[in-house]
Parts: sequence; C-alpha cells; structure tokens
Amino acid sequence: MEQLKLGAVEARFADIIWENAPLSSGQLVKLCEQELNWKKSTTYTVLKKLCERGLFENNGGTVTTLISKEEFYSRQSQAFVEESFNGSLPAFIAAFTKRKKLSAQEVAEIRKMIDACKEG
Repeated sequence: MEQLKLGAVEARFADIIWENAPLSSGQLVKLCEQELNWKKSTTYTVLKKLCERGLFENNGGTVTTLISKEEFYSRQSQAFVEESFNGSLPAFIAAFTKRKKLSAQEVAEIRKMIDACKEG
C-alpha cells in the first residue's frame, strides 16, 4: 500500500465502504450523497484515488475491500511507530503513558496481548 494516511474526509469515505462492502458503485454514490453531500463525480474521484492506493477495488461496478479497516489501521500504527520511535514499541508506550496513566484493566489487557505475542 502506497500511502498509509487518510485525511478526515477520506477516512469517512473509507468507513462507508468498509461498513457496506461489497456494494455497487451506484449504492456508494447514493450513500456518499446522503452522508457526505457529495456529487457522483466526487465519489468516483475519491474512489479511484483510494483504489490506486490499494485499499479498494472497483471491478465491474462492484466496490470491494482489498484491505480491512483493522489491517489498514494496524499498518498505519506500525508505520507511525517506525517513523516516530525508530520502531521501538517500548519507546512509544513510554511516550504515551507519560501523559495518560493506564488503568488496571488496560494493563491487564496489554499483558495478555504481550503474552500472546511472545516468541517461542
């Protein structure tokens, strides 16, 4: 995937597709008209852009996802940690927890995730 960032409007548009896919391009135009007050041409322009970036596909008038919302945001988060913290997850967590203390439940959930991801 070429670019992992979405602007606010692109993210809302992507959410519409993720919530409704697969859907016809005509259905997408109607949803975007209702939810974003877009014209048909705007919908197709943004759809083409996000298809070129590898998120979606418009094949024969049917819009499908090539990557799930969860996978997209997982990749985006990983890229952020790589770029901002030299790939160090502990450095990211240290920076995050300087301003926000974790609850006991959050700590327990993180411990479960770490235990599930341990090597060997």
